[in-house]
Amino acid sequence: MIVNAVRDFMRMESAGGILLVFAMFLAMIVVNSDFAPLYKSLLYIPLEIRIGDFEIAKPLLLWINDGLMAVFFFLVGLEVKREVLEGELSDPKKVVLPAVAAVGGVVLPALVFTYFNYDNPNAMRGWAIPTATDIAFALGVLSLLGNRVPVSLKLFLLTLAIIDDLVAIIIIAVFYSVEISTLSLVVAGGAYMVLILQNWRGVMRLTSYIVIGIIMWAAVLKSGVHATIAGVLFAFTIPLRHPGGEEHSPLRNLEHDLHPTVAFIILPVFAFANTGIPLHGMSLEALMIPEPFGIAMGLFIGKQLGVFSFAWAAIKLGLAKLPDGANWMQLYGVSVLTGIGFTMSLFISSLAFEEGWTNLNADRLGILVGSLLSGLLGYLVLLFFSGKPKDQAE
Repeated sequence: MIVNAVRDFMRMESAGGILLVFAMFLAMIVVNSDFAPLYKSLLYIPLEIRIGDFEIAKPLLLWINDGLMAVFFFLVGLEVKREVLEGELSDPKKVVLPAVAAVGGVVLPALVFTYFNYDNPNAMRGWAIPTATDIAFALGVLSLLGNRVPVSLKLFLLTLAIIDDLVAIIIIAVFYSVEISTLSLVVAGGAYMVLILQNWRGVMRLTSYIVIGIIMWAAVLKSGVHATIAGVLFAFTIPLRHPGGEEHSPLRNLEHDLHPTVAFIILPVFAFANTGIPLHGMSLEALMIPEPFGIAMGLFIGKQLGVFSFAWAAIKLGLAKLPDGANWMQLYGVSVLTGIGFTMSLFISSLAFEEGWTNLNADRLGILVGSLLSGLLGYLVLLFFSGKPKDQAE
């Protein structure tokens, strides 16, 4: 019975989002209890890998943020490659609307944050925090509405989120890399050339890709470029097509195998490690500081205005059309849901500000508040402006 219940839960479209919420609340409970010292000690346990003179020594928190999240971005890269070659991103006509909307969803939140923080150079390192969308959470909220919402809107949100992730990858590579090591970059570049050569020669054994991919990840980690970039680039070299047919596709099989691990282990672990916010001494005034307030407003106001206004403009200019079966208020509701930044915003925050940053906990609170408001309003808009579920409609 218990095994069947777990299987049924994992099949739910919203299951990943539910686990993220659970991980967040668990972290909040633990860090505001007598177990807080244990929580902090756990995250800063030093772990190292050494091979001769080569070593990677980091606390557990950074292994999670640099290592496990590289696996998450690897999965994102697999999804992007498949969508570009065979999915929604392979049809330019279907890409226009979510692509234009995604641009608005990056520009407007960044401008909102900048409006509140332009006079603080240190705070401005966080300009990209409200530009992100947490696809697991957003789709999880959307799935709670069942078939009230047209499939075309779910595809719009999914495609927009994929493009949003690509933009986030570019932002991380350009703005959040530290001092660069030329030697490590050369090693990473050499490993990547080997991966490309394997793909070109039609190598289908995943083992050979994984070994070289790990070497590339380690080199990128040492280079100063954030290691998650290696995950995406590595994914682009995995073959999609196999001579034996679709069921033997290395990319599809790897994507299928990784998805539960990422959704039910990696992202919840990341959420647990990064959402432990001490509430002692925290007040509404802390949220009203320009930095966390700019993050919250960037997610809640900037995201919905950016996505909806750019999508509206693209449709009115004849560049795209309203998703099939959807109305304007439903499109607005989905635009509001893109303000659920959560894990992606937390991740960018961890890159922008080091642990110990004065407003770090307030910034995280801003992310949670902006995401919560976006999820709640988006759900209510879609609930009231969508019809009855099809099986209940007359």
